[in-house]
Amino acid sequence: MRQIAILALLAGLGWSFAVKADTAQAEAVIKKNGCLKCHSVSADKDGPSFKKVAAKYKGQADGAGKVQTWITKGEKHPHIKASDAEIKSVVDYILSR
Repeated sequence: MRQIAILALLAGLGWSFAVKADTAQAEAVIKKNGCLKCHSVSADKDGPSFKKVAAKYKGQADGAGKVQTWITKGEKHPHIKASDAEIKSVVDYILSR
């Protein structure tokens, strides 16, 4: 029983490290691409806040796809230049706010 508890704890720690790494990666890509000139996490600027975007797409099966399309191909929006993995981390970051 004790071994199971230790394994569960270690699995949880691994997950939190992965989440922190994805968050750090997303924040770096957001900063590098200048997203914070028009957006912020909680306040509207020239563009909507990440919280507002997350609320808009919450519960939508295709919400992540819509956000990804918008930030990579959307009209009237600068396109993020990053790898597929980095773009996924940015989409996940925005939708988790």
